[in-house]
Amino acid sequence: MTLKQGRQLQTVLLGALAWLVALTIFFPIFWMLLTSFKTEIDAFATPPQLFFTPTLENYLEIDERSDYFHFAWNSVVVSFGSTLLGMLLAVPAAYSMAFFETKRTKSTLLWMLSTKMLPPVGVLVPIYLLFKDAGLLDTKTGLVLIYTLINLPIMVWMVYTYFKEIPKEILEAARLDGATAMQEIYRVLLPISKGGLASTVLLSLILSWNEAFWSLNLTASSAAPLTALVASYSSPEGLFWAKLSAVSTLACAPILIFGWLSQKQLVRGLSFGAVK
Repeated sequence: MTLKQGRQLQTVLLGALAWLVALTIFFPIFWMLLTSFKTEIDAFATPPQLFFTPTLENYLEIDERSDYFHFAWNSVVVSFGSTLLGMLLAVPAAYSMAFFETKRTKSTLLWMLSTKMLPPVGVLVPIYLLFKDAGLLDTKTGLVLIYTLINLPIMVWMVYTYFKEIPKEILEAARLDGATAMQEIYRVLLPISKGGLASTVLLSLILSWNEAFWSLNLTASSAAPLTALVASYSSPEGLFWAKLSAVSTLACAPILIFGWLSQKQLVRGLSFGAVK
């Protein structure tokens, strides 16, 4: 086998491995979508049926039983609201840590990241009581605040990483031209690192959209997002897989479509600064 043939074989094998990984990741989504068009009897059939008569009865029942757009609107407001608030806090914090580093900067970043290792249930009772006293239970404002707090460490870390790749000489030149700190951030840093910031925004949106623990414990109906709607289809009588798959599909569809349309920007942002 020649060197050229060896490289071609390696390319084919890597491509096949990539497709295998992609199909493995996509299969649960495909099966969820498939099950959503089955009857409950077909969904429980053993062995699972790949060929069946599709039906829309699950979606029609969800439409009759639940106000899907109410839950979807709550998810949109909470996800975008927490992401916007998080970026307003993360950008200045990352700017100060990246360009005015002290001996405690790294330890502060590690401490922030360590808060993600804390089990949410460990702080549920105090946060619940604080929200109750502040009148934030079952409010979109309350969810925006808690989502911002839980995603802020990751957002600061990501923005900090992107800012560290920017040469300090660029900011020094801006200061010589009389730029203030705010002008450095909004007229110099943000345009340069917009790819990285876009990936941070997308990741925060995805994390906020998929967050279930806090939405189930801090909301009832008024501010409940789509994750709460999905949980409402799990009853003491058991799991109705067809209906649960249908409501899960409706909950996942918006963020999946958004992520698909934004994948180029996400990849570009995640690779920002990877090659020097």
